[in-house]
Amino acid sequence: MTITQTVEIPVNRKLIIDLPPEIPTGKAKMEYTIIPFEKAKPRMTEEEEIEWINKNIEWLNKEAMVNLSYQMPLWDDEDK
Repeated sequence: MTITQTVEIPVNRKLIIDLPPEIPTGKAKMEYTIIPFEKAKPRMTEEEEIEWINKNIEWLNKEAMVNLSYQMPLWDDEDK
């Protein structure tokens, strides 16, 4: 049986686990998998965004041209 539950881990890192009544009593093997939720990254400031854009301008221009090249045939069709 697998039980999945989201818990808040306290500062003392002690958890109390209540098992459902359908779990038989006696010896059992338990496995724990702790998967921490990632904390949201703070947004970049406007200055950081400008710095990132300037640092990656060549790549951004290349990507834009590749994406626009897929639309070129559509522009040609409009002239017909």
